[in-house]
Amino acid sequence: MVVGLIILAVITVGVETKIDPSLIASSGLLEPSLLGWQLIYILPVAIVTNDFFISGFWMRTFASRTDKDLLIGTSIATVAITIILGLVGATGLLAFWTGAYPGDPPQSGSIAFFLLLGQLPPWVVGIVLVMTVSLSTAAFDSLQSGMVSTGSNDLFRNKLGFWWIRAAVVTIIIPVVIVALKSPSVLQIYLISDLVSASSIPVLLIGLNERCYWWRGFEVVAGGLGGLMTVFIFGTIYYGSAQEGAYLLLLENGLYSNDWSAFGAFVAAPIGGLLWGFGAFAFRVAFQWTMAKIQGRHFDAFDHPPPSSPSFSTGGVPDEVGSENEPVAVQGTSLIKGKFF
Repeated sequence: MVVGLIILAVITVGVETKIDPSLIASSGLLEPSLLGWQLIYILPVAIVTNDFFISGFWMRTFASRTDKDLLIGTSIATVAITIILGLVGATGLLAFWTGAYPGDPPQSGSIAFFLLLGQLPPWVVGIVLVMTVSLSTAAFDSLQSGMVSTGSNDLFRNKLGFWWIRAAVVTIIIPVVIVALKSPSVLQIYLISDLVSASSIPVLLIGLNERCYWWRGFEVVAGGLGGLMTVFIFGTIYYGSAQEGAYLLLLENGLYSNDWSAFGAFVAAPIGGLLWGFGAFAFRVAFQWTMAKIQGRHFDAFDHPPPSSPSFSTGGVPDEVGSENEPVAVQGTSLIKGKFF
């Protein structure tokens, strides 16, 4: 469906739209801008950290038979997504250069694609809209299923009945629709979640490194909350107002405020999160050392954790004749739980 949509859109846009060469230079879209340079940093940080919270990515990761299969799958997806996003993103340029944007009366730049679509024949518009809605619902279905699966596993340890899970899938649609109708901007919702992930994921990644066995949940929580606090402090200093600093947490001005507020927020979130995380680590170690001295017990903050069986191993599995096939993932069990403090 995606390939069909791209082929249909490329052919019809190429045939039906007429670019006005005089609008290319006057638009200024090919000139460097402050926002363009800022987005080179903001978008990778926002997207990469936010993807850690998307259950669909983890479901596909653990569904891979081997690391090689995962690498091949992600490589193919990366090439396909790059091509698709490049073509879809180019519609904004074409909308401006063909005169479809900003229109009369002027319209928001977020609907430039649909303004360009309005210049195409009605039958093409109908097909593209049906495909677009189908792709959107397919993406929503994956996110919705991932949210319910995560909740069932983390909160109820997969002890809920099958029909309760189905009921949860249907029920979760209600708040999603309400938020979509009430929110002034869908982009703002994404930016808020991106800011939360940018503050919490860097301190979380430290704990995933085997060499950082001394990193615990206390540092992750403190770092994540501290990152958001750092954004508030930055906004208060930048705007000279605590209220504006609080609004920056919600990114009320979006990405297109033509200042350094959004960029500063996405710099303050990960750096502040790391600083608060290491500060929490120093506090925890000092507290544990003090308590160990007072109680006369062993100071174990830097002790290696006991060995445990991995949750997933990729060892070779022998076949019927005794030779060894390619490695496959084998689920195991681990009785060693991490410590929060």
